[in-house]
Amino acid sequence: MRIALLILIGIHGIIHLFGFLKAFGISEFNAISHPISKTHGTLWLLTFIFFIITVFFNLIHSDYWWLIGFLAVIASQVLIFNYWSDAKFGTIANLIILLALILSYSSFNFKSKIVKEREKLFESSQSVSEKVITKETISELPSIIQKWLINNGTISKKPIYNVYLTQELQLKLKPEQTTWNYGMAEQYFTIQPPAFNWNINTEMNSILSIVGRDKFVDGKGEMVIKLLSLIPVANTKNNEKVNQATLQRYLAEIVWFPSASLNEYIKWEPIDDNSARAIMEYKGTEGSGEFYFDNNGNFERFVAMRYQDSNDDKPTKWTVTATKTEERNGIKIPIECEASWEFESGKWTWLKLKITDIQYNVNKMPVANNVYKK
Repeated sequence: MRIALLILIGIHGIIHLFGFLKAFGISEFNAISHPISKTHGTLWLLTFIFFIITVFFNLIHSDYWWLIGFLAVIASQVLIFNYWSDAKFGTIANLIILLALILSYSSFNFKSKIVKEREKLFESSQSVSEKVITKETISELPSIIQKWLINNGTISKKPIYNVYLTQELQLKLKPEQTTWNYGMAEQYFTIQPPAFNWNINTEMNSILSIVGRDKFVDGKGEMVIKLLSLIPVANTKNNEKVNQATLQRYLAEIVWFPSASLNEYIKWEPIDDNSARAIMEYKGTEGSGEFYFDNNGNFERFVAMRYQDSNDDKPTKWTVTATKTEERNGIKIPIECEASWEFESGKWTWLKLKITDIQYNVNKMPVANNVYKK
């Protein structure tokens, strides 16, 4: 689709060049039967330049290609109105290009909102203790959590206070779906205060794409989903069930930054030799989940009773399972996971994810170029 759009813009732009050539007597342009003044000829040339710059900016993935594109379409349509009898069909091309520009601007606006949210989150985050974590630091935790922290490499390191990661995703939007949708996501966490901001871009097909943003800030969750970055599909906030479900998600994802398990807002209770229950409470929102490990202290799965939807009467069993574990930045973490809901009708695995990059204690907010740009 992108290549077809660029070809259309390029051809449409070249047509405007011929208007300039006719105005200055350089070449014939029989598509326009009326004479073209040199003043209008200059505008035809300027419009051609605008369209070519639009193509170039799109090719280099500039965030602002839509801006020069709007100028090109406006200039083009002014010329079409002046030569309507000959040029009226150029309006069709302008409308197609205009639709693409509106969608691009919507994506830019959505991304800008996320960047501002993350900058605010980044500025409000606090450094945690600079003291190196020792075995004495974790001595009061359940034995399996101690084993996990020792095994994953947290001991002898300073606590993590923020995290940035990118993911490749496969997901299903409903249980009866047989094929996977592919997407990319990025996420930013702070540990003090506990918060995250996660955004996704996935394609339903070659034409329709969905963008979404989940966040957990000040103990409250919020979810926004938009079709083509423009049409709202979901916008959920100020809901206790969503707050709890989002907190539980944060709790499950501390396996990517294990030192967060030492914070005062998480309380641990032993279950048996290979599992422990975590209870997290922050600013009036509380949730819990159970962590399961193998005999060596490797994380295996997280299980919680969690609300799938804000309209649900009761929570559903939700499981996050580690399918591959590797060391990243000196910490052993699950880099591939699956998430499932367990209904009375059976288990539904709706998400598979792979961490493609993870950074700890970043000094500047990164933004992945490949999440929004095709």
